[in-house]
Amino acid sequence: MPRCLRYGVLRRVVQLGLLFALTAAAPAPPKPLIWAFGDSLTAGLGLPPDQGYVPQLERALRRAGINAEVRNGGVSGDTAAQGRARLLWGLRGLGRKPDLVLLELGANDMLRGLPTDQVASNLDRILTELKRREIPVLVMGMRAAPNLGTAYRDAFESIYPRLAGRHGVPLYPFFLEGVAGNRTLIQADGLHPNAKGVTIVVRRTLPAVRSALRRTP
Repeated sequence: MPRCLRYGVLRRVVQLGLLFALTAAAPAPPKPLIWAFGDSLTAGLGLPPDQGYVPQLERALRRAGINAEVRNGGVSGDTAAQGRARLLWGLRGLGRKPDLVLLELGANDMLRGLPTDQVASNLDRILTELKRREIPVLVMGMRAAPNLGTAYRDAFESIYPRLAGRHGVPLYPFFLEGVAGNRTLIQADGLHPNAKGVTIVVRRTLPAVRSALRRTP
């Protein structure tokens, strides 16, 4: 074999060896981290640990080919004010910046009939802080119970689209769409979805979650 040809082959072998070494040494990129930040609807109140919204969503994402980790940031009974109070230490507890936050708060404010301007202010502060940290958000909207009256209902339900528009983040209009009002999908307390109900919530919210993930840098 001519010397120049032997040199070319040797150089190619060395190049391939270096490429293999660099590829083997490069760490795998971290899987997307989603933080479901909310109340009992996120926490999975009354359900087995593997049947709440967070574990079911993680499994649904994996079936869709998205190997994401979904962390549970739900605390039963939390109002928007209580969520705002624990936002920063909750973010620190994640260990790294999440790729997406699912913001699901306000239902307990509504059930207590708290002033809608107070609810809006606390949610606005949460969104402002997440935007400051450049953390993408998907807002999960909520509807008001009919017994609270038309004026309260209109004021409460307008909070979510208004804030989503103000902060330029996507909105899923009603977290319990397809489940609320259906007794076969609700637990005995009349408020929280059972495991079958959560499956429906996951199926309906999954396209919005996937779309929000695609919007992330």
